[in-house]
Amino acid sequence: MSIAYPNPDDESPVQEDRLWQGNGWTARVIKNDDDDGWAVAMIKDGEPEPALVGPWTMGRDKKNPKPLDVNAFNTLVKTASEVIRRHEQQLHAQLHKNVTVGSDDGPVKVCLDITPDEDDPYATLSAFDEYGEALARVRVPPTFKLSATSAANWIENGYKKP
Repeated sequence: MSIAYPNPDDESPVQEDRLWQGNGWTARVIKNDDDDGWAVAMIKDGEPEPALVGPWTMGRDKKNPKPLDVNAFNTLVKTASEVIRRHEQQLHAQLHKNVTVGSDDGPVKVCLDITPDEDDPYATLSAFDEYGEALARVRVPPTFKLSATSAANWIENGYKKP
């Protein structure tokens, strides 16, 4: 979504009742399609979709939305930033897994790192000793299921591609 400035020559952020910009974000109060109320969309600069869309309070006339202000905007920025942070943490947890298993040479940390490429997704299976030294690295399908059992089997098979 491109940000509309009142004057194309003016690069200062808009801070109006239904549109507020600052800190890399735009808050836009919109009509809620589901009912007669209002919603606010928080859009991070450069992103095509809102990071957060939530209900917005009616004004005193019970018809129009409550105007945006600096305090409400700062709260919305904090909330939307937290939503993005949690999403990034969840994605990281899905793409990077590890288990530690015992071996004859001591504990081995086995990591699975998935690369979700659109054309050629793959994963890398890596093993590290207790000092963090790399023991092995092989490319595996992105559907590989890492578990203590699969990691132990890989180690027992001399780190050959599973």
